Amino acid sequence: MGQWLISLIVNSIVLMVVAGYFEAFYLEGIGAAVIASVLLSVINVFIKPVLIVLTLPVTIVTFGLFLIVINAITLLITAAFMGSSFVIDGFGMAILAAVIIGLLNLLIDKLILDRIKK
Repeated sequence: MGQWLISLIVNSIVLMVVAGYFEAFYLEGIGAAVIASVLLSVINVFIKPVLIVLTLPVTIVTFGLFLIVINAITLLITAAFMGSSFVIDGFGMAILAAVIIGLLNLLIDKLILDRIKK
């Protein structure tokens, strides 16, 4: 439970950072970022595995790079559920955001959270 809560906080911060740098990625505020983070985690648990299985041949052919597209789709699904409080303007922005969110989560996990755990 504690690890999931930390992950939620980190995802909320990363979503706000991306929203701060790109006009095409809009979050209404901190509350919207937290709700989007919770929704994204639920979507990643239930919908993302189905998408991965359905697109497995494409993912294998692209050496796993298609997972970025799946992450962008999960972001767009989250934005669709959130309505006007979380808006992503276009699929290209969703892909760029998925890459940046993935990189920032990796950096935060490796540089900060791993040191805290030790």
